[in-house]
Amino acid sequence: MQKSKIIERTIRVRAMNKTLKTLYPYPIIALNYSNTWELLVAVILSAQCTDVRVNMVTKKLFVQYQTIASYRDAPQVDMERAVYQCGFYRNKAKNIRGAAKIIIEKYGGEVPQTMEELLLIPGVARKTANVILSNAFQKHEGIAVDTHVRRFAIRFNLTDFKDPKRIERDLMQIMPQSEWWGFNHRLVHYGRDYCPARKHDCILHPLTSLYPRANTIWPRAQ
Repeated sequence: MQKSKIIERTIRVRAMNKTLKTLYPYPIIALNYSNTWELLVAVILSAQCTDVRVNMVTKKLFVQYQTIASYRDAPQVDMERAVYQCGFYRNKAKNIRGAAKIIIEKYGGEVPQTMEELLLIPGVARKTANVILSNAFQKHEGIAVDTHVRRFAIRFNLTDFKDPKRIERDLMQIMPQSEWWGFNHRLVHYGRDYCPARKHDCILHPLTSLYPRANTIWPRAQ
């Protein structure tokens, strides 16, 4: 990335982050969970599904299955039925059961705390690993580029790419590491409260005033 572009984007994302901090001074993840394993399950289920829907499903799921071993031992058909409403239920059920198996057999029943180890777990890609590391272990190795972060990064010209991995690299280059954790959560809340994905007039929204061109840029979904 050219030095002038880095400087321009650094100034813009700093202004955006300042506004987001004012709007959401204490951001928290929207998913409900009571331990690290439940967080992992919730994040796996959240792929292509709203957090509201995931919380509805996990409210029952976390009562039905209370240990990692119970997820590992659950028949595939039963797990599919339990997570059906989150969509892609066959693959998600398979990943959850596979994750439980690996965590028990390879990591002694504890969700690992490194990016390298997390990426070996079924259903865990870099975005999921970033969410787990930041929220469960306060380790900030990257930025979780979900649909919200991707959408706003493109709309506000913070990246040259559409691929989440390359967007993450661009954002990490223009943001201090101390800000990585909150950026994702604040944009999720902002998207819900002010600027949903469907095309609309958002010229008067808090962030659009910092970069009016964003009102004309509507990236396609992944």
